[in-house]
Amino acid sequence: MTTISDPHVPTVAAEPIEPQLLDKDASRSRLAVVVGVGLTLFAVLNATAAIYLYRGITDLRAVEGRLEELGAFEQRIVARLDTVNNGFQSRFERLDSQLQGSFNEVNGNISRLEQNAPPARDDGSAGAAEPAVVTTSTVADASSNNIAAEPAAVDTPRPAKRKSTAPPAPNPSYQRTETPDGKVYYRKIN
Repeated sequence: MTTISDPHVPTVAAEPIEPQLLDKDASRSRLAVVVGVGLTLFAVLNATAAIYLYRGITDLRAVEGRLEELGAFEQRIVARLDTVNNGFQSRFERLDSQLQGSFNEVNGNISRLEQNAPPARDDGSAGAAEPAVVTTSTVADASSNNIAAEPAAVDTPRPAKRKSTAPPAPNPSYQRTETPDGKVYYRKIN
């Protein structure tokens, strides 16, 4: 093969395919600077995160302390409420026992009145004779016989005793129920 060459055409020299931008020493120093800056940024970020974490833990401990105080406060309130509740409960129990005692006394008086009531006659009059009524004139006559005996009896007349009557019959529109422990209940019949 023969080559034809033109003397007027400039010759092209062969150039390397990739030119070197940096030499080896310059690239190493730049790499060291980049790695140093990255490590510095990483250390600053770690320090900032540690500071925020420390603040968060401190705040969390403060909140836990307040919650413990809240628990103690709740226990004090519960204790006071229990005290008040026990006081009211004992008062209610005392009032209940007093009422039960009063009701039992009233029921006992009613039963005694029913037992002591004279039986009713067919003609509608009471079976027992009325007690004699003492008036002030009879007391004055008796005291004239014995003046020095009791002068105070003459000054104050005694009230006359009334004859005891049976309690009125219960209303037919109510039903009476008595429990085994002695309580009496009335229920309206419709």
